[in-house]
Amino acid sequence: MIVEESQLLRGILEGCVLALISEGETYGYEIMTRLEASGFENLLEGTLYPVLTRLETKKLISCRREKSPFGPVRKYYSITDSGRLALEKFKESYIRVVSAADSILKGEKK
Repeated sequence: MIVEESQLLRGILEGCVLALISEGETYGYEIMTRLEASGFENLLEGTLYPVLTRLETKKLISCRREKSPFGPVRKYYSITDSGRLALEKFKESYIRVVSAADSILKGEKK
């Protein structure tokens, strides 16, 4: 069975969102914009906001609310110490899995 791109995306999106938040406090629209600029095309808010909720539930990020100068209250996200540790573990796992898959997909023999 071939995996759909959306299934692959789900597996790495949390780590990428966590990495963006680790660079400094940010909000949802900015995260979405940066993801799209990095090549994650056609992402919907319905994809990003559940990721943010999961990360907050796992206490990997914290959220504060503040009135936006342009309208309604905006949620600002920051990474927690647990989030930094989780991000490092994610990076290690990601590199290991991508390396193994790349080796197989390029037909490299070990």
